Amino acid sequence: MSNPCIICVAITGSVPTKADNPAVPITVEEQIESTHEAFDAGASIAHCHVRNDDQTPTADPEKFARLTEGLRKHCPGMIVQLSTGGRTGNGRERGGMLSLKPDMASPSVGSNNFPNRVYENTPELISWLSSETIKYNVKPEIEAFDLSHIFQAVKMVEDGRLKGPLYVQFVMGIKNAMPGDRQVFDFYKQTVERLAPDAKWCGAGIGPNQIKLNEWCISEGGHVRTGMEDNVRLDRHTLAPSNAALVKVAADMCEKYERPVATWQQAREILGLQLAA
Repeated sequence: MSNPCIICVAITGSVPTKADNPAVPITVEEQIESTHEAFDAGASIAHCHVRNDDQTPTADPEKFARLTEGLRKHCPGMIVQLSTGGRTGNGRERGGMLSLKPDMASPSVGSNNFPNRVYENTPELISWLSSETIKYNVKPEIEAFDLSHIFQAVKMVEDGRLKGPLYVQFVMGIKNAMPGDRQVFDFYKQTVERLAPDAKWCGAGIGPNQIKLNEWCISEGGHVRTGMEDNVRLDRHTLAPSNAALVKVAADMCEKYERPVATWQQAREILGLQLAA
């Protein structure tokens, strides 16, 4: 067994609520507890959003600070990745938490359609968010919603606006954006490997695409994202009882393909991150 697989757990996101699944963690305390369970199940990256008391998304730096502190205390060594996504705030508000110096953040380098809105990433905002990741030594995970985003990320490394080597996430299955299509996935992988041979890559599938993307990534040597941000079910009839249950699905699939689940130490080494203090 070789080539450890990094499992990222996207614990909350901006969209799912307790009406969708009562196990979705909303408060900072719930998120810390849910992440701890997922960490024990094999996740080495926590992809984090924060919510208001009414479950709506926010980019409140104080909430992010409390969450980051709690995760570092209760999940020592786990990679903390804070979302700079478009549903959490407007403009530079989306990067207000980068001064907390998380291990990673999740910028996108282009715009695309979401189900009911445009996920807008203007050239000015992209350049500013990228400069903030360099300023605070935060490794970006580039969320690629479109093929052009891969080309743009490579160009930004070449001109110094992003610090390499790249870590690219293929986001597939969002309505009105890129579907969960195997030929497209294969071309994404080939494109990253051709344009940025030193890059690492992973995939995130939305809804029923989650298990499909898990298998494609694990079988092809990449890394995976799972969790309730993207999918609240184990199958079409069964709600996931926890984020840890979704992590276990990915971990079991790693065993199927004879790939060990990466420890947090291995994940940090693979991604070029410092070991936790």
